[in-house]
Amino acid sequence: VQLQASGGGLVQPGGSLRLSCAASGTILSLNGMGWCRQAPGKQRELVARFSSGGSTNYADSAKGRFTISRDNAKNTVYLQMNSLKPWDTAVYYCNFVQRSRTYWGQGTQVTVSS
Repeated sequence: VQLQASGGGLVQPGGSLRLSCAASGTILSLNGMGWCRQAPGKQRELVARFSSGGSTNYADSAKGRFTISRDNAKNTVYLQMNSLKPWDTAVYYCNFVQRSRTYWGQGTQVTVSS
């Protein structure tokens, strides 16, 4: 399984970005795919994900602003981020848990700054 993340960039506070994570290889289901982020000097943290049962989970910091969605036909998961704050600045990683193995994408930088 390989994950290709894209969509990061520089955005002003209050702006929006949409991240994409395209999965390739043997994908049984997009359940178990999600996004984490790591800000400088901080630990990597969950942002949003599809649980193994297909429900969505969000970090408290993401609730109401971020939306995770997916296109099963394209094996792609998206993270729509609205009302971005400077503290959302981080490298965003998509990850995927399948058959007890965890896969990581390469990360995409999101910078929120005026």
